[in-house]
Amino acid sequence: MAPTVWYHVRDLDEGRRFYRELLGFEELGVDFEARWSTLRRGAMEIGLAEGEPADDGVAHVDVTDLKEEAERLRGAGVEVGIVLELTGEMRLLDVYDPDGNRIQLAQELRD
Repeated sequence: MAPTVWYHVRDLDEGRRFYRELLGFEELGVDFEARWSTLRRGAMEIGLAEGEPADDGVAHVDVTDLKEEAERLRGAGVEVGIVLELTGEMRLLDVYDPDGNRIQLAQELRD
């Protein structure tokens, strides 16, 4: 399966660390010479390529407890937006990687 979203990051090693350690992505592959990596969390697969960041898309990542995830990320110094709730449906939160790429975390509220 090809990555759903590709992000450009200024420092591939820092980007890889952010997505693995802070957002819980699993690294599927990395090419240190060509400077790219692919990672997955749940159904979302992303690609990171070293280069100048651009507004190229948004990764959508499902989480179990969005409020807890927001607090954890804020505590780690990650740029986190405001939790939006669609009453009884879902909670959404925008999170930004060190290069300003947007990741949208989502929690389904329907039982």
